[in-house]
Amino acid sequence: MASNTVTRANLTDAVYRSVGISRNESAAFVERVLEEVAGSLERGETVKISSFGTFSVRDKKLRMGRNPKTGEEVPIAPRRVVTFRASHVLKDRINEGHRSRKAAE
Repeated sequence: MASNTVTRANLTDAVYRSVGISRNESAAFVERVLEEVAGSLERGETVKISSFGTFSVRDKKLRMGRNPKTGEEVPIAPRRVVTFRASHVLKDRINEGHRSRKAAE
């Protein structure tokens, strides 16, 4: 299965083709959206994009882990992690596309 990655450049190009603004304006638009999402997450806010999903930040506590090579216990520092929960609309689109490909095989 080939792996394709969507990059900022791909998003910028998609905005350029869809909206018809210049490439520079498209790049600035994509950057602004990503900055707004990142800034909201940094502040601990939840970012909900309708029909797509919800990004949120979770605090993880200090816990003990184990070095797999030595078996030695080591503390894992407290940290914040970003989580994503897909909306049912996105899940349905993904599963419908998967069913269509399976039927074609």
